[in-house]
Amino acid sequence: MTLHHTLTTHIQKAVLELFNISIEKVEFQATRKEFEGDITMVVFPLVKALKGNPVEIGNQIGNYLVTNVNEVSKFNVVGGFLNIVISDAFYVEFFNTIKNNETFGFVAPKEGEKAVMVEYSSPNTNKPLHLGHIRNNLLGYSVAEIIKASGKKVYKTQIINDRGIHICKSMLAWQKFGNGQTPASTGLKGDKLVGNFYVEFDKQYKKEISELIAQGKTEDEAKKLAPSILEAQQMLLDWENGKPEVIELWKTMNQWVYDGFAQTYKNLGVDFDSYYYESNTYLLGKEVVQFGLEKGIFEKDSDGSVWIDLTADGLDRKIVLRSDGTAVYMTQDIGTAIQRVKDFPDVGGMVYTVGNEQDYHFKVLFLILKKLGFDWADSLYHLSYGMVELPSGKMKSREGTVVDADDLMAEMTTTAQTISEDLGKLDGYSEEEKAVLFKTIGLGALKYYMLKVDPKKQMMFNPEESVDFAGNTGPFIQYTYARIQSILRKADFDTTVSISGLELHEKEKELIKQVQLFPEVIQNAAENHSPALIANYTYDLVKEFNSFYQQVSILGEENHDKKVFRVQLSKSVGNTIKNAFLLLGIEVPERM
Repeated sequence: MTLHHTLTTHIQKAVLELFNISIEKVEFQATRKEFEGDITMVVFPLVKALKGNPVEIGNQIGNYLVTNVNEVSKFNVVGGFLNIVISDAFYVEFFNTIKNNETFGFVAPKEGEKAVMVEYSSPNTNKPLHLGHIRNNLLGYSVAEIIKASGKKVYKTQIINDRGIHICKSMLAWQKFGNGQTPASTGLKGDKLVGNFYVEFDKQYKKEISELIAQGKTEDEAKKLAPSILEAQQMLLDWENGKPEVIELWKTMNQWVYDGFAQTYKNLGVDFDSYYYESNTYLLGKEVVQFGLEKGIFEKDSDGSVWIDLTADGLDRKIVLRSDGTAVYMTQDIGTAIQRVKDFPDVGGMVYTVGNEQDYHFKVLFLILKKLGFDWADSLYHLSYGMVELPSGKMKSREGTVVDADDLMAEMTTTAQTISEDLGKLDGYSEEEKAVLFKTIGLGALKYYMLKVDPKKQMMFNPEESVDFAGNTGPFIQYTYARIQSILRKADFDTTVSISGLELHEKEKELIKQVQLFPEVIQNAAENHSPALIANYTYDLVKEFNSFYQQVSILGEENHDKKVFRVQLSKSVGNTIKNAFLLLGIEVPERM
């Protein structure tokens, strides 16, 4: 039982006995540094109901707690705030219950509870993954792991955008300029090879537009009449009509890309339980349109197109079927959501990790699914995130100015190597061990820097800043974990025994309080779909440990029980760091 829960029960009892009034909620906050106390009850919300002075009410409740509650040793009242001092015995007893629990804070899924499906990545198969995809993948993966740790079964999925005019552009350019190149013949990853031809198409297309403008066409006319775009449109029609040689080329080039993506995902440390392909899902949802028409949810215009009117809900009219009977993205997304629940009947909610430019799309999608009567539609969430920019500015994939995901990961490893070597902390490492360590530090820096920012915020990514060994960075936290492992290696005594009856140092108490928060932080992060809450909690924990490390002797402590307790506390902090970083997809090194 948490401290909040214990105190709430006792305060409710105190108010009932002292004032003959039942209260449902008790508001707590952290005690301000300048006052003595471990936790503060806010008295003001009770003043109206109890009809009294907040200081008097606080004193009466405080006296009751000291007399009747073992955990409370003393109190003080400042204005409308009751600062409660918790006994050392409570913290020592709590610590002894969790010190050997290696998964403290994680909750196992309950039998029969609905699962959550988290969708992330969802790339196009015409170019490699880039910096924006990295933020998407890291957010989606981390949110999936956090929801899992909070006690739910989770499925990770993605929908791969493997059809459309953009795919045909790469295919056409390869046909024209590829000279039969393959990943094997060029030594390039398949996604990079295909991406090069997407850029090549754009160069050719722009050249044709310029030539047509020079011949007197307007820019709009030139864009529509350029031979390359007309050929790409014809190729798309051929694909939709199942022309064998187009389908064969499409399958071959897509497979090159899938193989390339698989390598990037492995390097990034993310995975998936299932895959959906737009080429299989783009017709899904058309039968739902008929159902919606029969129910009066959709309406047909005179030209045969089908719409839904959401103006009464503060949105607009949205098309769900064109007049020629073809589906739009919205129709496809409706069909895919329904298909996923058919494929995974235990799914009761979905999280879509998609950039904030699609905020309106998901409002409409969720509302349509709700109107269609799907009970799981209430548990859909758009994990909307802001754009990632570099100090050098925005990226454009058509022009080949994106920051490639593989290149960035390699650069992060190199940066970690340079900084580590400059700091000179690598004595006794083999070359192989160094390579593993540099990758662990580099990727840890990248992931932590990305995830410590609230997902909704736009962010600037600075590679050098992210690998700093001081401040709110991944390497700083990894270094603290490695320091703790060093302490544990040097402890040449039994650390499994339970120590009780200790008078705690203020720093020990603060550290236990911080560890105690971990389960609550996981639940909050799952509820808010925010890895940033985990990241910043871990930084606070590490700051608290480093303050403890500097002010309290651990292995040099003469009192044996205190020494054992402090090593156990260090071990518990290390375990919490490791588990928190596990939720962010970050590894921790044993030595650094």
